[in-house]
Amino acid sequence: MHDEATLIDRRDGPYGEVALRRRGDCFEIIANGCFLMDSSDGRSERALVTSGLDQLERPGGASVLMGGLGIGFSLAQASADPRPSRIHVVEREQAVIDWHIHGAAPLRAFAGGGHDDPRTRVIQADLLDYLQTGADRYDLICLDIDNGPDWTVTEGNRGLYQPAGLSLLERALADGGVLAVWSAADPPEFRGLLASRFARVTTLEIPLDGGRRGDPDVVLLASRA
Repeated sequence: MHDEATLIDRRDGPYGEVALRRRGDCFEIIANGCFLMDSSDGRSERALVTSGLDQLERPGGASVLMGGLGIGFSLAQASADPRPSRIHVVEREQAVIDWHIHGAAPLRAFAGGGHDDPRTRVIQADLLDYLQTGADRYDLICLDIDNGPDWTVTEGNRGLYQPAGLSLLERALADGGVLAVWSAADPPEFRGLLASRFARVTTLEIPLDGGRRGDPDVVLLASRA
């Protein structure tokens, strides 16, 4: 028998409704009625960071951009790793940021020491807007937006996974940089799009709960090298 979910907070914002629920010891983030993520298993979100850093030719002193704060597993992994020199996290939902750093901050612990790390800067912005207006370049860009290329909550987020969005991501990559993309399932069309633009594309599968929870999460790694 599953525990009933308790609503912790719900907000209406420019992108629709976002809610935080608790089910037993597990927290869940819901956007416009769509389940996005929970705190039950953060292995694939951590792998998004470590696998990307591992593919860099010179990982020491790496500048890292994360698209999406979420539960905080990726930030926890990045801050626990000595290789990044700076960690920029772009999150468009003010509610998610609040759940990490304001008030009771129920999600703060899942980010490990990330929020106290001097390398970390959390930026409240839509990632497409940030990429269009920003001039910074990054060695590693970790993209964890909605449930991946084939399952986005809003049309705006879908644009990140289309050619124009990829062009912005490529422009923000430093020479020798790596783009790491999280997905709830293998996205063959998007994988093909990456292969048409990057010299090397690698797919990692991360089973959940030993394979007992359906299809594995996927991390796509794209680089020009």
